[in-house]
Parts: sequence; C-alpha cells; structure tokens
Amino acid sequence: MSSLDYPELLRKKALYEQAKHTLPEVTVKSYVQAFELEYTHNSTAIEGNTLTLLETKVVLEEGLSVGGKKLREIYEVINHNKAYQHVKACIEQGLLLDENIIKDIHAILMENIMVGGVYRNVEVYISGAAHTPPIPNEMYRQVQNFYADLADKKPVNIIELAAWTHAEFVRIHPFSDGNGRTSRLIMNYQLLANGFLPISIAKESRLDYFNALEAYAVHRDLEPFADMIASLEEQQLDRYLGMIDRQREQQ
Repeated sequence: MSSLDYPELLRKKALYEQAKHTLPEVTVKSYVQAFELEYTHNSTAIEGNTLTLLETKVVLEEGLSVGGKKLREIYEVINHNKAYQHVKACIEQGLLLDENIIKDIHAILMENIMVGGVYRNVEVYISGAAHTPPIPNEMYRQVQNFYADLADKKPVNIIELAAWTHAEFVRIHPFSDGNGRTSRLIMNYQLLANGFLPISIAKESRLDYFNALEAYAVHRDLEPFADMIASLEEQQLDRYLGMIDRQREQQ
C-alpha cells in the first residue's frame, strides 16, 4: 500500500510543526475558519444538502436562515459544525476515539432531525453501490469488532489508520442515516489526534471518493482511499508551508 509517499508527508509535517508558531494568530484563525466552512459545506453537500458555500457561511457566521431551504438542511449545516467543534474539544482533552465519542458525534449531527447515537435495527441499501451493508445482527457484531480493532491498532501509517477508520465504519453503516458525515469526522479525528491537519473531500470529487470507498467495501482494497487522503493531506501541509515561507520573506 502506497499512501503516496508517507515519509515525505512526515517530513512536511515536521517542517510545519517546527515553524507553525511563526504564523500570525490572525492568519491561522482566518484560514481555520475558511477551512471549517468549506469542510461543513462539502461534507453536507456530498449527502445531497443544497446550500451553497455562501449560504452555509450565512447560516454559520451570521446565524441567519436561508429562504427556500428545508429546515433539515439548515440543521445539517449547523450540526456538522457543532460536531466538528466537539471532535476538536475531545482531541484537546487527549481522548482516544471510541464508541461513546462516535455515538456523541452522531447525536450532535442529528439534533433536531432524528434521534442520534442509536444503531439501526433495520436493513438498509445504498443505491448505486455494489456493497450492501450487513443486516442488523451482523452489523452489531461487525461494529463491535470495529471498536475492538480501533482500540488495538498500533499504526505505523496514520494516513492508513484514518482511511481504514472511515472506510470500515461506512462499510458497516451502523446508523440509519448520517454514516458518511460521521465517517468523515472520525477520519479527521484520527488525523488531528496524531498531529496531522484535517482534510475536506470536495463535493466535486464525490465520484472518485465513492469509487475508492467501494474498492474497500467490495474488495477490502484500502489503497485508492488511503492515497486520496494522503494527497489531500499533502495539499493542506503545502498550504501551511506556503504561508510560513511567505511570512519569512516579509520579515
């Protein structure tokens, strides 16, 4: 498995960690805010939310509703942002990802929409996918195995850990709704908890994204998805390193 060039990613991560303190606080804050807006927009849009990036900004930053949009779509955006802040707060406390945290993330995502944090007791089908999620009894066994593996894994490659966490969870599909958003949040949980930058999968890349997840669900081939995450992580590191270089030039 390649995960692109993992040693190169580690090299860039080390450079970023050495110099990130040189960036002005206002620069970092504005970039983080822009990323979080984009991330919430992309993650909800992948699931069919029709709010534009600008409408998402108005809802999150101005606290305004958007005419002509379903209330559910407004809540999806608000809840996603709250769930991501919860992820960051848990990491700040040094908490390792586990079942309680994942159920809490899902409960936040589903506030004012449906009861969250509860596993499905019905069969589900994913339209257009070759993989059918396991029936409830089998799903429950698989999700417990997932948590056991999560606790036992001693990863050499954090990108692969993040990719597996997302791909395996969404393959099991333990909730009746919101599995995709939950999976993208727990993927970023693993990246952030291990000193990497969070990533956002663009809604325009959804076909490549679904194909990569399908390769894992059907063939247990994690490489296409791990490579996708590695590429997005490298882009994020390059953005920060570019900001650091420009800051140095100005001094």
